[in-house]
Amino acid sequence: MPSQPWWKGHRGEWYVVLQAALFALVVLGPRGAWLALPTAVARTAGFALIGAGALVALAAVLRLGRNLTPLPHPREDATLVEGGPYAWVRHPIYGGVILVAFGWALLVQGWLTLLWAVLLLVFLDIKSRREEVWLMARFPDYANYQRRVRKLIPFIY
Repeated sequence: MPSQPWWKGHRGEWYVVLQAALFALVVLGPRGAWLALPTAVARTAGFALIGAGALVALAAVLRLGRNLTPLPHPREDATLVEGGPYAWVRHPIYGGVILVAFGWALLVQGWLTLLWAVLLLVFLDIKSRREEVWLMARFPDYANYQRRVRKLIPFIY
């Protein structure tokens, strides 16, 4: 079967475009300063979240190996990965990106940046729902994995 043009979005290409735009908005968009936390506390918490998020996302990327794709649709030759960070949450890359976004909001102390981070979180939750439809269709055991492992936040959600 010939592949569909990317712009038709059959494998979730538009999700990737929107995700990149939202992440760019978090990092480069208007910030709207706030003074809610002392600068040292905000900077320390921001760096900690950015570091933790980057480590989680990197560990998840490495664990996926050849299964990695920027698209939410799984590769044709994909296998279900349930170990490493995937034993804690079903979408650790998204979780890591969310931690980085909130860490950046704390680092720059921007209320608008915090809003963009919240929008990114909501968007990644929506994207993960679509991705899970494709994963359920691909992997018969995904429903069991879904019942055992939380989506984005260990033990909570």
